[in-house]
Amino acid sequence: MKIEKFVEPNFGENIYILSDDESKKCAVIDPGLGANVESKVLSYIKNNGLILEYIILTHGHGDHIGAVKYIKERTNAKVIAHHDEKELLLDKKKNLSNMMHCGPQELDADIYVKDKDKLELGNLKLTFLHTPGHTKGCMCIRVGNEMFTGDTLFAGSIGRTDLYGGDYKQIEKSLKKISKYEDNVVIYPGHGPHSTLGVEKMTNPYMSR
Repeated sequence: MKIEKFVEPNFGENIYILSDDESKKCAVIDPGLGANVESKVLSYIKNNGLILEYIILTHGHGDHIGAVKYIKERTNAKVIAHHDEKELLLDKKKNLSNMMHCGPQELDADIYVKDKDKLELGNLKLTFLHTPGHTKGCMCIRVGNEMFTGDTLFAGSIGRTDLYGGDYKQIEKSLKKISKYEDNVVIYPGHGPHSTLGVEKMTNPYMSR
């Protein structure tokens, strides 16, 4: 397994490419749009002989979905999101893309998943964890000893809850859900550096409440 990160410069949003070493199948997680980062993502996939199967969205805000259409049109990869995020994805005002540099974005996922649904990516086994709070359909993605936490959990902080669909009590419940996993699980958030659940349990004030 390999994880490659690209950073969308306008909002500092992390775009991840998750790939299986043996099958060369891969998924792009949260493809933001800006400074030709979408072209860099496709170039990386091509140059490394990867096969893009899925575009996976931890949630539907504009900074996380801006390049979905661009990449899908060029690869025909299937878009995956949580079932409760459909409303946000289909509304440019609710997903805030109408106010962002990416321009208005409205799209439908090919596959909507629910809590604890699983997916195979080559030899990798992904588990989707519904973690609402930042949005109604926020989710984390667990694969092996890694977890993509989107805007639910950052290193030292959490995603804001004052936007449409946000709910602080819900994100508290989601953080408790995540905290049950092993300390050595490495987290890859939607913004900022990676960390581990153990470090966040000890130092992140929102995890210790």
